[in-house]
Amino acid sequence: MTAHPIRTRLPSGEGVPVLGLGTWYLGQGRRPIGEELAALRLGLDLGMTLIDTAGMYGKGAAEELVGEAIAGRRDQVFLVSKVLPGHATREGTIVACEQSLRRLRTDRLDLYLLHWRGHVPLAETVSAFETLYRAGKIRHFGVSNFDTDDMADLWSVPGGTAAVTDQVLYNLRHRGIEWDLLPWCQKHGLPVMAYSPIEQGRLLRNPVLQRVAARHRATPAQLALAWTVRDDGLIAVPRSGTSAHVRENRRAADLRLTAQDLTMLDAAFPPPHHKQRLEML
Repeated sequence: MTAHPIRTRLPSGEGVPVLGLGTWYLGQGRRPIGEELAALRLGLDLGMTLIDTAGMYGKGAAEELVGEAIAGRRDQVFLVSKVLPGHATREGTIVACEQSLRRLRTDRLDLYLLHWRGHVPLAETVSAFETLYRAGKIRHFGVSNFDTDDMADLWSVPGGTAAVTDQVLYNLRHRGIEWDLLPWCQKHGLPVMAYSPIEQGRLLRNPVLQRVAARHRATPAQLALAWTVRDDGLIAVPRSGTSAHVRENRRAADLRLTAQDLTMLDAAFPPPHHKQRLEML
């Protein structure tokens, strides 16, 4: 199986994989560490070279796991981590980033995200991101769990327009961003990164999803992932804790949904008809 084609680009023009490897809950004893390491390494072998993690996940345990998984392969990886809003002061952001770098055993992050909006002024956090960028410790910055008004606020602060993505909850059951946030990001050339794209497995019992998947000789999870990344400018980072799960996810990048598929899925999972408050997990 070859590496899947890059179909998503950052505002700089740099290409990134349309499907990545999520690490929420990894490194916390749910499975043997060796099994999780093998899954992450297989993902890299299969071209899923975007790894998404965060300092919050397992209080750093997920970052430590990722650091071990990418040892000797750092240059193959587009590495994403996040700073908690409570740490997102000018000094706190820098300290948090340096701690993440130590756990990840690397000298740089490819993308550093503000995990969600807190009480620290955005201008202060952006200033810290700029300091980290000048020091070569991050290559890009962005945000997570920002709604449309939050993005507008970010755009209004000095340096805020350098953000390259907004990572949000997005899947067939949670489509609220399609009303205004997704169009806003598309207008500004920002890819949207979807977390929990299969709703932690809760989507998979839906009979319509199962029928559409069967037509493609695919699993419901593969269909749900393929739907999430159906258009340019969409990236998905499903959690990938087993090699079998990674292989299943990888095939989703090759599926192409038909107009009939999309019509059936819209009927089963209706798109929004009004503004909805941004949902978070």
